[in-house]
Amino acid sequence: MNFIWQVIKEQLLHLSLIFRLSFYEEKSKYTMHYLGAFWQILNPFIQIGIYWFVFGFGIRGSSAVGETPFFLWLIVGIVPWMFINLAITQGSNSVYSNITLVSKMKFPVSVLPSIKIVGNSFSFFVMMIFTLVIVWINGSFSGIYLLQLPYYLFCMYFFLYGLTLLLSTLTTIIRDIQPIVQSVMRLMMYVLPIVWNIDKLPHPIVKILQLNPFFYIIEGFRYSLLGGEWFYNDMAYTLYFWFISLLILLIASSTHLKFRHKFVDYI
Repeated sequence: MNFIWQVIKEQLLHLSLIFRLSFYEEKSKYTMHYLGAFWQILNPFIQIGIYWFVFGFGIRGSSAVGETPFFLWLIVGIVPWMFINLAITQGSNSVYSNITLVSKMKFPVSVLPSIKIVGNSFSFFVMMIFTLVIVWINGSFSGIYLLQLPYYLFCMYFFLYGLTLLLSTLTTIIRDIQPIVQSVMRLMMYVLPIVWNIDKLPHPIVKILQLNPFFYIIEGFRYSLLGGEWFYNDMAYTLYFWFISLLILLIASSTHLKFRHKFVDYI
């Protein structure tokens, strides 16, 4: 647990640096574009529109998911997933792509995945506000279930940091990890219940899908915004999620602290 505490302490001590560098990266990303940072919002809307047309009209024929319109069901799940996808693909390459910066400046390498996560959070929270407004306008607001949204946000950020810290360390040592991560994330889009509903699947298959911690997070966002279930109703699954999250963070922090002084040598 000392490994975990050390990397968490580094994040807390350099919190202002993380936000400054995240803001700078996001601001510089679109400086040469006429629409500027508006692309952070426009790109997700274009992707949502494509998935809605293909899976909503093309495959489902505009049929609802239970009593929820498919578009609402889709957007509540796909908005956090798009953030997760970007945070992992960029965060897993954060150390390798900034190794020259690390070699010249005095700050812990463990903050680099956090910078990518925070940077992508700006557009994510804007999209979440749009999602809340759309859900409210359509009369599908979950009411009191919204109180558990901060809990699932914390789950998502906690798991994301541990996973990106581990992947960024492994990617620096073994470059083959990065294309593997990108391929797995594309595949996971269709394995998780993001664009399709699991209600008609056999129970054993659902249990297998639930082994993926992202399943817990995506469904948690739907429970929070659309209602249906509290996180403590299935305490065994909640404990499983936190066991996996802590285990990944433990492996990630110990591996990172062991190899980070040799990152330049690997490159």
